[in-house]
Amino acid sequence: MESTNTFLIYIRDVFLKQKNPVRVALIKCSTEAFSCTSSHNRYSLFYNHLKNIEENEGGLDKFSKSYKTFGVNQFVDGGIYCKEWAPGAEAVFLAGDFNGWNPFSHPYKKMEYGKWELFIPPGQDGYPPVPHGSKLKVVIRAQNGELLYRISPWARYVVRDEDKVNYDWVHWSPPQSYIHKHPSPKRLKSLRIYESHVGIASPEGKVASYKNFTYNVLPRIKDLGYNCVQLMAIMEHAYYASFGYQVTSFFAASSRYGTPDDLKEMIDIAHSMGITVLLDVVHSHASKNSEDGLNKFDGTDSCFFHSGHRGNHQLWDSRLFDYANWEVLRFLLSNLRMWIEDYRFDGFRFDGVTSMLYHHHGIGTGFSGDYNEYFGLHVDEDALCYLMLANHMIKFLHPECITIAEDVSGMPALCRPVAEGGGGFDYRLAMAIPDKWIQIIKELKDEDWNMGNIVHTLTNRRYEEKYIAYAESHDQALVGDKTLAFRLMDAEMYTNMSVLSPLTPVIDRGIQLHKMIRLITHALGGESYLNFMGNEFGHPEWLDFPRRGNNESYHYARRQFNLTEDHLLRYRFLNAFDRDMNKWEEKFGWLASPPAYVSEKHESNKVIAFERAGLIFIFNFHPYQSYVDYRVVIFKYEILLDSDAAEYGGHQRLDHSTEYFSEEYPHNYRPNSLMVSKIFFFILLSSELLLKFFGQIWSLFWEYLGEG
Repeated sequence: MESTNTFLIYIRDVFLKQKNPVRVALIKCSTEAFSCTSSHNRYSLFYNHLKNIEENEGGLDKFSKSYKTFGVNQFVDGGIYCKEWAPGAEAVFLAGDFNGWNPFSHPYKKMEYGKWELFIPPGQDGYPPVPHGSKLKVVIRAQNGELLYRISPWARYVVRDEDKVNYDWVHWSPPQSYIHKHPSPKRLKSLRIYESHVGIASPEGKVASYKNFTYNVLPRIKDLGYNCVQLMAIMEHAYYASFGYQVTSFFAASSRYGTPDDLKEMIDIAHSMGITVLLDVVHSHASKNSEDGLNKFDGTDSCFFHSGHRGNHQLWDSRLFDYANWEVLRFLLSNLRMWIEDYRFDGFRFDGVTSMLYHHHGIGTGFSGDYNEYFGLHVDEDALCYLMLANHMIKFLHPECITIAEDVSGMPALCRPVAEGGGGFDYRLAMAIPDKWIQIIKELKDEDWNMGNIVHTLTNRRYEEKYIAYAESHDQALVGDKTLAFRLMDAEMYTNMSVLSPLTPVIDRGIQLHKMIRLITHALGGESYLNFMGNEFGHPEWLDFPRRGNNESYHYARRQFNLTEDHLLRYRFLNAFDRDMNKWEEKFGWLASPPAYVSEKHESNKVIAFERAGLIFIFNFHPYQSYVDYRVVIFKYEILLDSDAAEYGGHQRLDHSTEYFSEEYPHNYRPNSLMVSKIFFFILLSSELLLKFFGQIWSLFWEYLGEG
């Protein structure tokens, strides 16, 4: 018999400008399930940090606004205030165009706790002493006497000249910054995410711009029915091929795509279209670059990061933050605040959360679901506390903001409120789903697909935690891997995607499975859906950024959106199906509905059937068997969406003008049902006899017999 301990956890919510009465939560904990003591300790650590910030910094509001005082900031009167944290420095100076690069003319004053400050008064003419667009460097005299020329960790704009290797810090303080004209969209019930990379968002072999994304890509995203854009590689990164995950300047929007104002305009235009914009934020590690990064900013290896071996990620070859450090918390929390309030981002996808949560960073560790894996000395409580603080701050200051955790471990309660002892995230990525599809396609014959295993993978999620389902993301598109479309159709994508060429079995199977896999993931896999740009139409090949290994080629670092515009190519079928799939989700809202009830997992027939949002989904994954007289629960219906339709690359074998009626034959606890005469691919049906029963969705697989 399971033993249960019950105790009280006192949850003290200390908010930014007021202290709420102490609330008491009674939590029942199973000693065989997880450690209540660890859960209590985590909340206590969070609460103590919050209390200390209140007492020593004037509250989390003020603490997270430090980006307005650290770095180089211009006052209204033109004066310049500079502030840095460099505990290992012997002296600190500011040099740049403004003083002829004199390394000693503008020294900082040493303050307590390793901070340094400098004030430069405005000129007699009222102009700022450091003009907009001038280059700067913080000069650090290290403990060994060496002079180190560094970019401020708080720099807002850094650029790299074509003839240089390292980035330069450029003072960004334009006379008139971009003014946002449109409010952020209201919090979405159904989140359909278009994962995007600005630099590759063009068919041309070059780095694309914010302007290109604004005027050429955003309208496309809107037309496809996605209501959220998740932007990768925005935080400045010196190495383009890192996909933005080796960040060098955390407060700077990448200059390779344009200016900060260009990004602000892009977000503003997205908001005008009703599109929510999320930032892929990297707080799990940082680039090892020192001249244009955070590493060894003050000459020591412990500034911002753990010292020694603990401060290095052995797989990523990057530096690891010391989340217990007060100034690191200031830096990271302020970073989030700046992206929300200056650029108007609507939330974040936190990258590499698994690496943050554990001292082993998930390296060489498998997670079985045993609760002992989530509680104990191997958990980095300081990192978890930072995530709780971050979510607490975001939700209090900007309740409409969305936060997403990329965690492969399955940490319990990561998407439960901080007040419950949870991590505070809104969503977590369902990372097992794309791995499952790859494993199935790569290792199994069609007739060996296990319906129960597919359903288990798609529905295996923690109770009352929201998941983002996806069949593939940028991870599957990278060189060395393959997208779903490329795994399904491979080399024939080069020769047989034209409608002028015969429809081969490989292409026909690939097109139909591509639609089915994405739809069942969309409808059954979570409370949100994500697609990586280009995958909606089966973008051919892989993604590879210019680097020495490919002779700096941009051939694979682009998205060929033009393929969908050529009516002689079959890519347009997949694109149209993806658009209409999102359109029907917008109408019926299955992502915002409770989890599906799975009524059928038939292994020999390869059929999966489930109900969600008043709809019935039926999938036939059998490689060659179509079905006649298949009974489903339904009243009266008409076809709304049919994957066998010509516009989706199908064979047009169903009559869309016919209305179908059920009989009084009980089935699956319903009084009426219908015997479906023929099943081919996928159809969406609308019933008129049930209140708010808008339709029936059937997905039926391709048949090799050609029975019509």
